[in-house]
Amino acid sequence: MNKSFRLIIAAILFLNATNTVNSQSVVKGIVYSDLNRNNIKDRKEKGIPGVAVSNGREVALTDSKGEYSLPIAADNIVFVVKPGNYSVPVNEFNQPLFYYIHKPKGSPALKFAGTPPTGDLPGSVNFPLIPSAARDSFRMLLFGDPQPYTLEEVDFFSRGIVSELKGFRGADFGISLGDLVGDNLDLHPPYIKAMKDIGIPWYNVIGNHDENYDVTVDSLSDETFEKNFGPATYSFNHGMTHIIVLDDILYPDPRDGRGYWGGFRNDQLEFIKNDLRYVPKDHLIIIAFHIPIGEDPDNDSFRDEDRQKLFELLGDFPYSLTLSAHTHAQNQVFFSTSDGWLQEKRHHHYNVAATCGSWYSGKPDANGIPVSTMDDGTPKGYAFINISKNKYTIDYKVAGKPAGYYFEIFAPKVVEQNKVTSAGIYANYFMGSATDTLYYRIDSNNWQMMTCVKDYDPSYLHLLHEWDYSEVLLDGSRPPNPALCSHLWRGSIPTFLPAGEHTIEIKVKDMFGRLLTQKSSYRVAAGK
Repeated sequence: MNKSFRLIIAAILFLNATNTVNSQSVVKGIVYSDLNRNNIKDRKEKGIPGVAVSNGREVALTDSKGEYSLPIAADNIVFVVKPGNYSVPVNEFNQPLFYYIHKPKGSPALKFAGTPPTGDLPGSVNFPLIPSAARDSFRMLLFGDPQPYTLEEVDFFSRGIVSELKGFRGADFGISLGDLVGDNLDLHPPYIKAMKDIGIPWYNVIGNHDENYDVTVDSLSDETFEKNFGPATYSFNHGMTHIIVLDDILYPDPRDGRGYWGGFRNDQLEFIKNDLRYVPKDHLIIIAFHIPIGEDPDNDSFRDEDRQKLFELLGDFPYSLTLSAHTHAQNQVFFSTSDGWLQEKRHHHYNVAATCGSWYSGKPDANGIPVSTMDDGTPKGYAFINISKNKYTIDYKVAGKPAGYYFEIFAPKVVEQNKVTSAGIYANYFMGSATDTLYYRIDSNNWQMMTCVKDYDPSYLHLLHEWDYSEVLLDGSRPPNPALCSHLWRGSIPTFLPAGEHTIEIKVKDMFGRLLTQKSSYRVAAGK
């Protein structure tokens, strides 16, 4: 082989190596209208301009031909930000397919497996979108903390929550707000299989119990989640609503390297900034994560500066809502300018109750499923967000109860006629907060204002007393000790009434201006 030939070969090898490096540092592709829904770009199917695509940090818009280009590293997930008038394909389990995982060497060896090696980056990473009618009014479903630790608890979740939504067509999609399972990540597939029965596209948030805890850096704590669900930070549009899903668990805790802390990495904050750049200011922004951004009075559960950075990014968006779970209770939190919120109208943060309730505790019901009321007295259930353009209302649905079960009303079964009593009427308004005003009346008498109290829910205390005063072992497991309820009201109970049954009626005008009412009763009996 002569010298000139060797130089030609060397030049070819160098060019090939250069092309390989370049192809691995940039991802390109087309976002197209998949008219025949075969997930393949056919010749007649055109690219869609102006669609956002992201690598989890940078965000690019497709050009007039639907083409995009983004930087990519050796551990990235590329995803399309679904426009409001399109849908994305789903797999057999109704999981949305909007992303491509790029891990050429795969995930590191972990207790729970991550993504196997994906190999070289394809020449074109394309995303199909399916045209759909624009829906500015729709419903979405919210689940907090399914959190099964065993296959038996997956069954409890399936029969106690999913079964009453089987084949549901009353919402466009749903989101689970983290803790999909309880530390055993091998339960992700059974959870996915259970969720299939609902029959609508379902998105998922990572929770602290969904993390790989045998890692030393936060960026690797979601490897198994990514394999099973895709990116832990992403966004999509539906009608005039822009939804951002975030991993807000910092693991290991940057303060001491032990446990976890609520907060965001810089790359996530950069993604939010880049993502919101392409969202109209009159759209509703919903941000979903697991750990609440409000202050826990007992511990510093969320990094304050990250909450403030999030508020700054939302500063120009007058319509917004944040969602969390994690607490196994239900709370409404309102942030004002004194809390760092940058707008005159307060920001609403909804901390959603758990679908597992108090970790599948309590006595079994008639179907053998633990009652599992939460320690603030909120029964297990799920929520609906009803959206019309950039406005929303929220309904909480108690599992196993009819719609319209807004309050748990507690009162004595019987009181002595014409005798003053220290007993009272209590109303646990599951969607309430201290800013609400509740009223009650007996029979058709005048309405009276109830007093908001920070106390233990007496109905929940009664559940605990069943365990603590029983002289025989009960089926199931004892519920956790009570926690102070943030949505409890009290009124005095009249005894100077005719003997017999009397109706208790509770009413409230909720935060959305709707009048909610519910009834109960008690009996007045003549003394001996």
